[in-house]
Amino acid sequence: MHIFFSVGEPSGDQHAAHLIRELRRRCPDVRCVGFGGEAMRAAGCEIHFRLTDLAIMGIFVVFPLLWKFWKLAQQARRYIEQQRPDAVILIDYSGFNWFIAKYAKRAGVRVIYYVPPQVWAWSEYRVERIRRWVDDVLCVLPFEPEWYAQRGIKVDYVGHPFFDEVTEHQLDEAFLDDWSSTKYRNVAILPGSRDSEVRHNFPLMVETIRRLHERHPQVRFLVACYKESQRRFCSMYLMTHASRLPVHLFVGKTPEVIESGEFCLMVSGSISLEVLARGKPAAVMYWATWATYLIARLVVNVKYASLPNLFVDREVMPEFLFVGGRKKLLTPLTEVLHGWLSVTDRLAAAREEMSDLRDRFAQTGATRQAAELVLQRLAPAEATTIAKAA
Repeated sequence: MHIFFSVGEPSGDQHAAHLIRELRRRCPDVRCVGFGGEAMRAAGCEIHFRLTDLAIMGIFVVFPLLWKFWKLAQQARRYIEQQRPDAVILIDYSGFNWFIAKYAKRAGVRVIYYVPPQVWAWSEYRVERIRRWVDDVLCVLPFEPEWYAQRGIKVDYVGHPFFDEVTEHQLDEAFLDDWSSTKYRNVAILPGSRDSEVRHNFPLMVETIRRLHERHPQVRFLVACYKESQRRFCSMYLMTHASRLPVHLFVGKTPEVIESGEFCLMVSGSISLEVLARGKPAAVMYWATWATYLIARLVVNVKYASLPNLFVDREVMPEFLFVGGRKKLLTPLTEVLHGWLSVTDRLAAAREEMSDLRDRFAQTGATRQAAELVLQRLAPAEATTIAKAA
């Protein structure tokens, strides 16, 4: 069995890696190739290009890379046409992956979209791309099956793989012991996984930290950096702007940082699902240019950026959108966090709400179900034999 993957986000790299391992456990001779990241490579995928290095956000940030994306799409098209994989599996990253879906469909190769793009948040015409170019949709959010059904599209709901990954991850107990203290309190800082997110949001986070430190000098701020280059950026920024703040930087310790914090200050993204799975209250922030913000107001149909808020259509995680150079939202953001640090009942109520939401939605088994469905589509007889053996 031969599967081509196209994955462009760091979180998608993790989801794909878990799926690849599950597929190889059930079907050891499966060959996985394509675009992705280091987690997929470690899982046994032949990576033709590290597409996760091009994880970017913002309409105008994409323009300088259009030629690069076009060349990569043509590289994928040639491979699919010449090598004829049994399927193409796409994970999110819709701007690029729509082209891969179209090329695969034209070549007669089955297209499976796992963790599909949030077409419900955009104009309805994007649904037509699903109809035309995608054979199987393995959706991950609890409200998506009904949304697709209303538009005449059958999908399979598998649940979100983030919850599997949280459950499987063994926390570093030594780290937790080192950073637990009766003298200090910890707040987790999650500045994002994309370089552009970190560059724009971390300075706003530092200003928020500065304001909180003035009121709560006993609080430490633990920053979870996705990679070493981001840790260096954050370190340099702190050295030049806020060297005396009790900020500590870590790489590869995101679950431990979340677990160590009483609550989180985070950049909007899929990491909100891990925060949910760990039952941690969080305030969500995100930065956008004025141009991106105004365009988004015209085409985006949802009022919340955080996925847990979308689950229940209310603000379980307070959200703050910073547009351009405006900083006026730093005051209400700081007040929310100050309230959690100052009023025990307020923080306890936020924890209880997150725990209730976790119990309702943080179900495991998504990766296993996704692997079963992929094998059923590609090798029904083999999948039945594997399922009976398991």
